[in-house]
Amino acid sequence: MGERVLIALGGNAMTAPDGTASPVHQRLAVERAMRHVSALIDAGHQVVLTHGNGPQVGNLLLKNQIAAAVVPPVPLDWCGAQTQATIGVLVLNSLGHRSVVVVTRTLVDAADPAFSDPVKPIGSYFGPDEAARFEALGETWREFPGKGWRRVVASPRPLEILDAPAALTLMEAGYTVVVAGGGGVPVVRLPSGALTGVEAVVDKDATAAVLAPAVRAGVLVLATDVPAAVIGYGTPGARPIGRISVADMRALLDAGHFGSGSMGPKVEAALRFAETGGRAVITSLENIGEALTGGVGTVVEG
Repeated sequence: MGERVLIALGGNAMTAPDGTASPVHQRLAVERAMRHVSALIDAGHQVVLTHGNGPQVGNLLLKNQIAAAVVPPVPLDWCGAQTQATIGVLVLNSLGHRSVVVVTRTLVDAADPAFSDPVKPIGSYFGPDEAARFEALGETWREFPGKGWRRVVASPRPLEILDAPAALTLMEAGYTVVVAGGGGVPVVRLPSGALTGVEAVVDKDATAAVLAPAVRAGVLVLATDVPAAVIGYGTPGARPIGRISVADMRALLDAGHFGSGSMGPKVEAALRFAETGGRAVITSLENIGEALTGGVGTVVEG
């Protein structure tokens, strides 16, 4: 009997190895990724997919900036929705199984502290004059010494994947579902009860940790470009982490073994899901099949 597996694909699975995000390179990268996913489905597992969208949103933001004098820039939540559909169609065309994409909203708290201190960089680097032009449109930009100015936005904590019930219904009908791409389109609930999009991005791995129990996945796979999480990365004493308990992994995280901009978010997501009783795996896309049997990768469970 197979398992219900949520796979969170990193941005490297959606672009060329050098980060190139042209339409051709994105299509080829998705086709490579879907060969591994298809093998899991053929082996009897029910797969749910979510994915990053950083390079794709970056492309849309650059188009916004270039065309700002001609057409008004579209808000960031619109960019997120557009990339969900674009990447989703590439997945559907490549997967070759009965599959569907759900354009997905992620509920966040309007009072989340992240909104008062936006730190998530998005888009390209520009000079100070260009940054000032977009700050006049209400955006927040910060200087990164030696690189230039870059837009920064809030990255609030995901509270609920609002469209997970629709995804679950489709899964029960036998579809492979692509859901909550790019962490989901961030929305807040107004005092009236209505929902509205916000200028923010939600971490894809954090969303995956909330999504997995909502779609009743038994395993969360956080696909990255290394076979496993590593202690002492970049040092002579570096060693990969295999099977590990929630308590021991939490201790390693608290001790500062994982960078906040790289492996840290994946470890946080793995812990959040494993603490609900699930099994979380951190490994490379090529090793997913073997990782489900415990042969490779970092496996976190209670």
